[in-house]
Amino acid sequence: MFHRGLWNEGKKQSRQLALLAGAGVAAGGAAVAQAYVFARLVDGVFLKSLGVGQLRHWIYGLIAIMVARAAITWIIETVGSRLALAVKTDLRRRLLTHLAALGPVHGGAERTGELANLLGEGMESLDAFFARYLPQLAVTVAVPLLVLAVVAPIDGVAAIIMLATAPLIPIMMALIGRWAGELHQKRWQVLSSLSGHFLDVLKGLTTLKLFGRSREQADIIFAYSEEFRRTTMGVLRIAFLSSLTLELLSTISIALVAVTVGLKLLYAGIGFGEAFFILLLAPEFYLPFRLLGGHFHAGAAAVAAAGRIFDLLAQPVPEGAYGTLPLAAGKGITVELSAVSFCYPGRDRQALMDVSFTIPAGKRVALVGPSGAGKTTVVNLLLGFAAPARGAVRVNGQDIKSVCREDWLRNVSYIPQFPHIFAGTVADNIRQGGRGSQAKVVAAAEAAEAHAFISRLPRGYDTLIGEGGLALSGGEAQRIAIARAFYRQAAFIILDEATSGLDPRTEKAVRTGLDRLLAGRTALIIAHRLTTVYSADLIVVLTEGMVAEQGRHEELVVKEGVYSRLVGAYRGTA
Repeated sequence: MFHRGLWNEGKKQSRQLALLAGAGVAAGGAAVAQAYVFARLVDGVFLKSLGVGQLRHWIYGLIAIMVARAAITWIIETVGSRLALAVKTDLRRRLLTHLAALGPVHGGAERTGELANLLGEGMESLDAFFARYLPQLAVTVAVPLLVLAVVAPIDGVAAIIMLATAPLIPIMMALIGRWAGELHQKRWQVLSSLSGHFLDVLKGLTTLKLFGRSREQADIIFAYSEEFRRTTMGVLRIAFLSSLTLELLSTISIALVAVTVGLKLLYAGIGFGEAFFILLLAPEFYLPFRLLGGHFHAGAAAVAAAGRIFDLLAQPVPEGAYGTLPLAAGKGITVELSAVSFCYPGRDRQALMDVSFTIPAGKRVALVGPSGAGKTTVVNLLLGFAAPARGAVRVNGQDIKSVCREDWLRNVSYIPQFPHIFAGTVADNIRQGGRGSQAKVVAAAEAAEAHAFISRLPRGYDTLIGEGGLALSGGEAQRIAIARAFYRQAAFIILDEATSGLDPRTEKAVRTGLDRLLAGRTALIIAHRLTTVYSADLIVVLTEGMVAEQGRHEELVVKEGVYSRLVGAYRGTA
């Protein structure tokens, strides 16, 4: 069983690999030494009638070797576990970093449930490869070679039998392994699909209930589960078949060695001590192969998961949207899009084509247009989730590609239409990893009109919210998001329509917080309801990825262009 990616990961931990190799050699030496000492003891007691006093040093030697073998086994298991932990930690960190680098634009097509399963159970399955299969492989290489080196000078025929029968076991493992590998791959794919679909069902349970489709989805999950059961049972059947085959081959091989040695013993071709020594070594010769076969299928499961892990790591990270230069100082933040074009991966139609407009420092610019016009793409470019294919995004006169990521994002706050509430306390959600005082958190919440409802929560700012905690209403979540922006004190605000779907009273509270937040700051407002853009300093109208027109509300209405038609359509349905 070979997987280039896993072997390369193992080679990075060269110290542990060297220890495993050394321990494997030591295990072989200890096995040979134990068989030799035990053969001498039996020969001395039963054939030479030696007393305990004469055999004392052999008894002590046997005890010491047995202790040494136990210690070597412990070392192999410990080093293997540490190797597995080091590889899993490094791979998990790299995969998370890579997914973050891909961002929501290039990595957004991946199913959340599948990724969660991959980072959890998928990573843990690698433990079998590095903690059990790889250490046993080291022992399997070392022990048979040492046994052959010792047996060959004593009995060449027995050594030839061992050498001839030993390859049969790896060959059989390879033949069965190819079949098992396909089943392990299928099993992993079914499990990933089941995890992804199950999470989708949980997230959309309300919709499924409303449309009466929950029972149908339960049947689909049951079908996935049944398929997973069938593939798992198929893997187990192969594992049992493999074990039976290995045991049968080992038993027949040991029997052949025993017959050969017995015949030589009968016809005085070899002494009892040497014959018994070889008979003790024969099982030691085949035992590593049998144990390797037992760990083979656990390793195959790791290889199946590793395929998906390394496929994700191989996905090219998009062209860097940031550089290393500090953000140029200025009176506020000025953002300019200059002839920007962008196309999403795997799509023929461009999302943006030669888009140009400026967001002056301290001004509010509204971005409007029908669905699919490119509004979200503009946000993705400003947040660095993607880089323009052509043109440039400039901040205070600098191309954003040259600006340090931390410098730029420190000046940006994004308030989405449906803000995410993380599992944790209210204060943690407002801080978002910051280290400010509780007073700063409270001040941010007060400015966002959130302090009143937070104070009514069971434990105030220490109340657990998000997954596993208290659920917040849409308006409460929006005010938490606004409080985050106040806490950051960012100079540039990107606001995706934050008041849609709220009742009038909650909308008023949210708008009060937003007006307070946007005062004196540069803001880009993604508008879905045109009532929110009438007072903007500039309105940019997008249609089919292009700027159709831009200006103030009064100017655009009289032009009777795209914006005028949008206003008319909105008033007709309002």
